Amino acid sequence: MKTTGNTIFITGGTSGLGLGLALRWHALGNQVIIGGRRKELLDQIATEHPGIETVVLDVDDPASIQTAYDEVTTRFPDLNALLTMSGIMRPENLLDPGHLDTAEATITTNLLGTIRTIAAFTPYLVTRPDATILTVSSGLAFTPLALTATYNATKAAVHSYTQSLRLQLAGTGVQVIELVPPHVATTLMGMQDAPSAMPVEDFLTETMAILHDRPDVEEVTVQRVGFLRDAERENRLPEAIAALNSH
Repeated sequence: MKTTGNTIFITGGTSGLGLGLALRWHALGNQVIIGGRRKELLDQIATEHPGIETVVLDVDDPASIQTAYDEVTTRFPDLNALLTMSGIMRPENLLDPGHLDTAEATITTNLLGTIRTIAAFTPYLVTRPDATILTVSSGLAFTPLALTATYNATKAAVHSYTQSLRLQLAGTGVQVIELVPPHVATTLMGMQDAPSAMPVEDFLTETMAILHDRPDVEEVTVQRVGFLRDAERENRLPEAIAALNSH
């Protein structure tokens, strides 16, 4: 992926890592468009960061995805990059039947939202030069946290879907990149002040460095996520699961 000269649409870009990446790309001179549910928040971001554009988008709603696609490709015909950042993370008690509501909401946002957005934008991106699709999984796709069972499962599915997408788009000119974040100090699960979490700015700096230094990268894995991402292939998965779930 080239780091400058892109027109990038970021779903779920109103906070956390999505907003952080938007600001980093914007600072490099890319045209950045942020998609999010709350128009007032989108308007605030656009006011505070002149040059960043916004589009109302609810990835839980297929009609909203189609409307956003129509708006983005009409207003920004040079679009050549898509980042599917939208996601939710909620605790679940699997012994409580009520957890199904959380499971279904998580699947709708994290997995179906990702697939539906990619399905909408891919036919356009395959016509564009230097096109890139970026998905977001998690270290928990590889080493699960028991408290967030469905979140882990959706991120494992995003990882597998991304691999299949890359294979199917081989030869089209569209690069497919998977971001694999570790535990980062964002508002997901209220972890913004967690001392064990990787600071957001540190994650952003290392991620942007990887994208700059390795333009052909398939998985963006900062050093901190290696404990989770590499546990199985390093034959230490039981130990990693035990350590992750001991707190």
